[in-house]
Amino acid sequence: MTTPVTGAGAPAARSGARARRKAHWSFDNISFFLVFLVLPLALFLLLVIWPFIQAVFYSLTNWGGFSQDFDFIGLDNYVRLVQDKTFLIALGNNVKLAVVIPIVVILVALIFASLVTVGGRGIGQTVGVRNSGFYRVVSFFPYVIPAVVTGVIFAKVYDPSNGLLNGVLPEALEQNWLGQVSTAMPASMFVIVWGLIGFYMLLFIAAIKAIPAEMFEAARLDGAGRLRTMFSLTLPNIRENVQTAWIYLGIAALDAFVFMHILNNSGGPDNSTLVMPQYLFRLAFAQNQFGYASAVGVAMAVVTLLFAAVIFGLNRLTGGSTRSS
Repeated sequence: MTTPVTGAGAPAARSGARARRKAHWSFDNISFFLVFLVLPLALFLLLVIWPFIQAVFYSLTNWGGFSQDFDFIGLDNYVRLVQDKTFLIALGNNVKLAVVIPIVVILVALIFASLVTVGGRGIGQTVGVRNSGFYRVVSFFPYVIPAVVTGVIFAKVYDPSNGLLNGVLPEALEQNWLGQVSTAMPASMFVIVWGLIGFYMLLFIAAIKAIPAEMFEAARLDGAGRLRTMFSLTLPNIRENVQTAWIYLGIAALDAFVFMHILNNSGGPDNSTLVMPQYLFRLAFAQNQFGYASAVGVAMAVVTLLFAAVIFGLNRLTGGSTRSS
């Protein structure tokens, strides 16, 4: 219980409280509040939340996109969506990407990150493989190339007539890599993985570097091999980084518009590489069905949120935490 201040000290205490209140609302504090909270929040509401609200509204209409006339049709677009075979194929392709891309990228990036940080030979001091600095630069190079350029390069590489890949393969192994159902999706996945590995390798390198070197040295002195060290020491200590990478990779895979559209803008044979953003683009700008395209966009947002929720849930179920300690 606080004892009230009385007597000669009371005026001084009240003046001190007023001074603290004035200091709390000083120009520096107000300007900091406006610049770093109010302004970013206003921009987020204006550029992210408001367009999404508009998309939800237009998804309830039959708006064509280039006129001011449209009818409110309620949930008809969503009923049509669940019955649309093309949309369901695109959704299935996105799910394949969201499953395969994060697993492959994280696995390969973790292996490379471990090699260039703690994968060197020797007992005691933790070192990477020889020339590890060179490998870091080379592995990051694909990430700095714009996705459009990467897609154009690999479209030429996969060209069945004059492409580099068929040029170096025996005639019996030559394929129309982007023109047949069996190879179109795997070939497209390879391009996405190639473009993303470098960034996540550097992310994991930074996380591994934050682990005390003494832990790796102790593990080596105890006779732990590389695989045992990765699964028993490295992974538990960078678990949150892996979770973050998995979510970002899943979101990238659920989008994947640039790669898939450049590699095969028609959606591939039998729509085998068609993804939801590609179908949205086709509906909006080729068929002028902006209302229905908005419904596809809302469905994409819902699928992305569900994906993130699943990753967070799996992390908790397997003993992880979504909060830093």
